[in-house]
Amino acid sequence: MTDIEMFANRLAKMYKHITKWAKRKGISCYRIYDHDIPQFPFAIDRYEDCIYISEYETGYYMDDEEREIWFNRCLTVIALQTDTTIDRIFYKTRKQQKGKTQYEKRGEEHFEMTAQENGLKFKINLSDYLDTGLFLDHRPLREIVRATAKGKNVLNLFAYTGSFSVYAAAGDAALVVTIDLSATYLNWAVDNLELNRLYNREHHFFVQDDVKEWLQNPPSHARFDIIIMDPPTFSNSKRMRDVLDIQRDHVELINQAVALLNPGGTLYFSTNFRRFKMDREAINASKTTDITTRSIPDDFRDKKIHYCFQIEV
Repeated sequence: MTDIEMFANRLAKMYKHITKWAKRKGISCYRIYDHDIPQFPFAIDRYEDCIYISEYETGYYMDDEEREIWFNRCLTVIALQTDTTIDRIFYKTRKQQKGKTQYEKRGEEHFEMTAQENGLKFKINLSDYLDTGLFLDHRPLREIVRATAKGKNVLNLFAYTGSFSVYAAAGDAALVVTIDLSATYLNWAVDNLELNRLYNREHHFFVQDDVKEWLQNPPSHARFDIIIMDPPTFSNSKRMRDVLDIQRDHVELINQAVALLNPGGTLYFSTNFRRFKMDREAINASKTTDITTRSIPDDFRDKKIHYCFQIEV
């Protein structure tokens, strides 16, 4: 059996299995293929009737002609096995990103859509940026936030497009504060709340700021029952005064956030840094629980896609 046949067989098997699972769960955005075969280093996700492919660098060299032939064969297999037309397939290459390149625009084409997840709607962009607007691996944590948000004050830090804010609002949170450095993503977060007819100017607030700086001098009245912190691994954006290195900075960031929690409050901290080590002894909390295993959904076979901790005071 050739490598491409192995890929086709694996993709067909996973597509059949995961699609049935997603239908039972009522999920229309999910991961189909997750780096299953080393020669085909893709993450392949379905967003409604579209396919989004991320290719990860492996260091394996192919010249331009070889690569074009190889990729076209892969694309044909993906289209065939997922019953998707080529015009509904989108593709990006993931490289190690630093600073402003993490979220900058990638191309001139533009394709937006609305996707549904657990009864909520989200604006998705499959064309312009490396990330689509919805991190699929955080689906279980979003559900936890919605289930526990009723009547609570919720703070969403490094909020990106505000998916946690949408879930908190859907869970009838009393207050939701969303903070991110990017005006583009804060506007996207507003769009997501409005898509779900949840936006209420008296209960939902959006702050464009460097989270690291904001935590050093938060408003005196800022107190929360739930805080979500999902920072980038590294950032040296020109709009930041200081570099963010999550391994180096996590204790300071977490402790500053914990200080804003009401008694009995909870901070959910997540990171995609694969070599991350939590310094539990330095965290000012009564309990720190590693909830990584239950925070990763079944469609992600890569169990190191993120680490997640529940920190309670």
